[in-house]
Amino acid sequence: MIKISALNKTYNEGRLNEVRSIQNLNLSIAANDFVVIVGANGSGKSTLLNCIAGSVLPSSGSIIIDGTDVSRLPDYKRSRWIARVFQNPLSGTAPDLSILENFRLAALRTRSKSLTIGTTEAFKNQVEEKVALLGMGLEAKLEQPIGTLSGGQRQALTLLMAVMDELKILLLDEPTAALDPRSADLVMKTADKIIKEYGLTAVMVTHNIKDAYTYGNRVVQMSEGSVLRDIEQEEKKGLDVATIYEWFG
Repeated sequence: MIKISALNKTYNEGRLNEVRSIQNLNLSIAANDFVVIVGANGSGKSTLLNCIAGSVLPSSGSIIIDGTDVSRLPDYKRSRWIARVFQNPLSGTAPDLSILENFRLAALRTRSKSLTIGTTEAFKNQVEEKVALLGMGLEAKLEQPIGTLSGGQRQALTLLMAVMDELKILLLDEPTAALDPRSADLVMKTADKIIKEYGLTAVMVTHNIKDAYTYGNRVVQMSEGSVLRDIEQEEKKGLDVATIYEWFG
């Protein structure tokens, strides 16, 4: 599914403030893997996610998705494969538009600009069915501006909007960092359910020790821009929370 080979990313190359964020990183992620990436601040976690998403292009190396080299493709050209949920609930949605209108924009994300999708009754019913799965009662508030909702509600809706198309990869960029514990728990349970139900390949960066321990079938620890440990599910079961806590530096 995703094969990353000899990946390097250097910021301000050749200058006094040069930063080598990713250094000769190799990582293979199989279809349906849910990989949780942990590590101390500055270990390169976010840069790696940005490189996969295409919002940051690598200095060298390759990223291959389903046999296609996407290393030099910007993020909008990768949208047919990849959706992303950011840590800030304000990102990824249009706050002044209604819930329904935001879902319409999400449905248009990977389609030709010549195609349109109206907010027809059939489309509204489709959105209602998806939103009802959250158990928040938001299916009765589809005309409400999404910016009036809580952070947890918006993150949960963003996850649903991510699967409006036939995407294959879901990137989670510290999706619970800005949420209270109750909302964070809801968002992670929703993400886990969506990943499993839609058979997605997922990569999550997190500083949440509980989430790193609970979710995913692999934990990858990064250090100084490279992979230091890659723990499979069975091995992860033998770890305690304190061990993973140490990985955060």
